[in-house]
Amino acid sequence: MTCTTILVGKDASYDGSTIIARNEDSANGEFCPKRFVVVKPEEQPRTYTSVLSHLTIELPDDPMQYTAVPNADLKEGIWGEAGVNEANVAMSATETLTSNERVLGADPLVEYVPAHGKEGDPCYVAEHAGGIGEEDMVTIVLPYVRTAREGVQRLGALLEEYGTYEMNGIAFSDVNEIWWLETVGGHHWIARRVPDDSYVTMPNQLGIDEFDLDDAMNDQIDHMCSPDLPAFIAENHLDLSVEGLSAFDPRSAFGSHSDSDHVYNTPRAWVMQRFLNPYDEVWDGPDADHKPTGDDIPWARQPERKITIEDVKYVLSSHYQGTPYDPYGQLGTEETRRMFRPIGINRQSQLAVIQIRPYRPQCARTLQWMAYGSNPFNALMPFYVNVDDTPTYLRDTTTRVTSENFYWENRIIAALCDAHFGDTANAVERYQEKVGSMGHRMVHETDAFVDTLVELEEVPEDEFGEVPADVQPMEPAQIVQAMHVPAVRKALASANERMAHRLKCATDKLLDEVLFTASMGMRNGFNRSDH
Repeated sequence: MTCTTILVGKDASYDGSTIIARNEDSANGEFCPKRFVVVKPEEQPRTYTSVLSHLTIELPDDPMQYTAVPNADLKEGIWGEAGVNEANVAMSATETLTSNERVLGADPLVEYVPAHGKEGDPCYVAEHAGGIGEEDMVTIVLPYVRTAREGVQRLGALLEEYGTYEMNGIAFSDVNEIWWLETVGGHHWIARRVPDDSYVTMPNQLGIDEFDLDDAMNDQIDHMCSPDLPAFIAENHLDLSVEGLSAFDPRSAFGSHSDSDHVYNTPRAWVMQRFLNPYDEVWDGPDADHKPTGDDIPWARQPERKITIEDVKYVLSSHYQGTPYDPYGQLGTEETRRMFRPIGINRQSQLAVIQIRPYRPQCARTLQWMAYGSNPFNALMPFYVNVDDTPTYLRDTTTRVTSENFYWENRIIAALCDAHFGDTANAVERYQEKVGSMGHRMVHETDAFVDTLVELEEVPEDEFGEVPADVQPMEPAQIVQAMHVPAVRKALASANERMAHRLKCATDKLLDEVLFTASMGMRNGFNRSDH
């Protein structure tokens, strides 16, 4: 999948939350309807078989409940993509990455090979299962981990055992940490902890640009990797750093710097950092410190100000506003306006922004903000994850086009607005502001109500989310138990329903408005007064 990710450390976010966010984009010429669901333990498979790679994996017998954003059409598998489990651990999977011939020659991807011929014939070749991939990762990892670090460890072990048929980047977060894992060839991987005071921008390109192998092989404070990675690097001459002058650079060793990267990938990192750090450096013109085609755009950097949910939505909706590369803009030329791949693209499936708030009790800590369809024309709405079901407006997406669910309504709106961008832009902007404001207001109201339901001693944390010195930290099982406060779950589900209802009313109104505008602009319109 062609996607874009941003990760925001807790000291870089506006409220101390860890935030992970990712656009899921379909391949060129494809559109993929999505659903937002809760997967209960009894619904989780104990024997899992991948549709695409035909790989069968036995799963543990103690899964936690979790949210996911699977495909509406399961013909190619689940594709859970983004979710949060009962321990308030979030996962986003995956950002498709690029690699190079040296890596793929040393550790080939584990691709599915179908059976050839008939069984019993001399030339018969048995089926060979492939590795794990984007289709599988949320389903086989998220229900079984109680910290972001555990998420990295479990996925890393699965990669080592089964391999993968594609290069992927995966985010894990909890209330304290964000980790980013990148696959390296078929069986190897690296993971780095996102600095608390920084954000990370990830287009479809291997991104980590500095890695401490000593830490990864010993204390694993900020780095982890497959156990044989140093030997793998040495044996295959993958380290391109100049001895004594630079640290190990995974982007150079494992990644790519192709011409297509400079059209498809690096401009997206450039435009996100241009927005979040506008004054740190020169971004435009021949003397720019970093250009859209630059191979040295940093993986992580400190923002100039704290980053909000609205900032995350804006950069993940970017179409290069204010630059010569905006397909809807007036700057530049026809050629420059089609030069680079926008972040907010037509074939977006869904956007999940997962916010884990340290100042809230465990039972109401995490919000999964959701949007469907093309991001320049949609809006982001928060939903609590500690619930037993999700609203039908987001859950029951069909493969049939209908305005009765959020996915298709947004798809219709985007197609109308794209063709009438100037005439509909104000209506879309008003809608986005209204929905965002409604979402924040509903969260404030719901949080206040939850505070009346939960006794502070049930969740031993102070108002800043820290465990008091005289209280023993909660064990993972206690944390999950604290999520099962029936009155709280009922209140959060009710809030989600109200959010979805208000979201649908606002989206219906926008559809009506932009349909009228587009209809009035039809070329076969005619009035007697026209002549």
